[in-house]
Formats: sequence, structure tokens, C-alpha cells
Amino acid sequence: MGTTAAAAAATQAYGEPWYWDRRYETDSGAFDWYQKYSALAPLVNLYVPREDRVLVVGCGNSEFSEGMVDDGYEDVVNIDISSVVIEAMQKKYSNRPQLKYMKMDVREMSGFDSHSFNAVIDKGTLDSLLCGHNSRQNAAKMLEEVGRVLKDKGVYILITYGAPTYRLNLLKEMGSWTIKLHVIEKLVGKSDHLWELTNPLPLDNEGSSAETLLGRNPDVHYIYVCTKVG
Repeated sequence: MGTTAAAAAATQAYGEPWYWDRRYETDSGAFDWYQKYSALAPLVNLYVPREDRVLVVGCGNSEFSEGMVDDGYEDVVNIDISSVVIEAMQKKYSNRPQLKYMKMDVREMSGFDSHSFNAVIDKGTLDSLLCGHNSRQNAAKMLEEVGRVLKDKGVYILITYGAPTYRLNLLKEMGSWTIKLHVIEKLVGKSDHLWELTNPLPLDNEGSSAETLLGRNPDVHYIYVCTKVG
């Protein structure tokens, strides 16, 4: 199998436990998709009070949740489809009672009651499902479950590479939300920020207003803050 074909096959396996178990067995070092907590903290603080109960989906071996607890968050529950990484994280953070790690599939979160969380944070998990087999069906299952476990007026914060053209209609179809869009530049540490993280961008029904403002191929990650309508 050629390099390109192998990469495509791996991407399509992003929804499979065996793929992530294998990845975390061979690469156990901490890794944060897209952005670290320090970069996103002002936005998280804006929408998520520190006493809220938070669910981080597809946590992997990220240090994001550790950053939240260091910042004063008191109850951060983390789930991942990989038993390998969950066992490693449970061991790593056994002395941090504010951090809980559970093996669970985001498409089937029956271990949680409805209306259990004030906030759900997703840094790359929906993106991973959209790369794999049965992407639309898996995304629908995930978003349905996210909506179920969120309390009324709870927030789903999606950090993604997906522009409004590719994410906005999906989010609208799969949940009852009010949606705000923020962006953050991919290059952390730049001194000349074009976009203020805590200021939402104008967002019309199709997302074209934001894309017009950002221009072609902007070097940003998109952050959709979806507030559940009760």
C-alpha cells in the first residue's frame, strides 16, 4: 500500500478503537490537537464558569483538562474510545480528584444521565468522525448524544478546522442551538493578532458573512459555541 493510500486508510479508521489503541501504545507522549488550554482559556472562561461540570470528549492524552483544573475548574470529566489512553490517564492523574477519566464512545454515552453537564468541549473529535466511515451517521449520533447530556442553556464548544460552509448546517441540523463563531489563529505566539478570541464574528444563516470577513484560506481554527435551547 502506498503512502497516500495508507494515510487515507488510517484517516478512515479514526472512529475505531483499535486505531487509537495502537496509536497510544506507540506514541504515549502528551499531545494537544489544534490548541493548548493556555491559548483557549479566555474563551473557556467567558462561557464556562469554574464551578460548572464539564465533559471533554475524545480527550486522548491531551493536557487540556489539566490546564482547566490548574485554572480553577473543579469537575472535569474526560472520555475517550481508547482503553489504552484512558488507563494511562487514570494512572497519571490519580492524585487529581477534579479530573475523571472514563472509556466511552461519544456516539453512545449511556453511562451519563440526560442533562448531566453544563459544558461539553470538543477539540477535534467531531472532525475525526467526519474523516471516517459513515461520517454523517456518526456525526449525527455524536451530536445527538452531546445535546442529550447537556443541561438546558449548556454550551457545546467545538474547536475545529471546519469553516462555516462545512460545519454550520451540520450543527443546525443535528441540534437545537444558538450558535456563535469565534476564531483563533493557528500560529500560537504571534504578536500581531488579526482576530480577538473573545469577540464573536458576525454569522448569518449560511456562514458567508464570517467567511467574507476572514477572506480566502484564513490561517485560523474555528470555534463554534453552541448554546442548547431548552
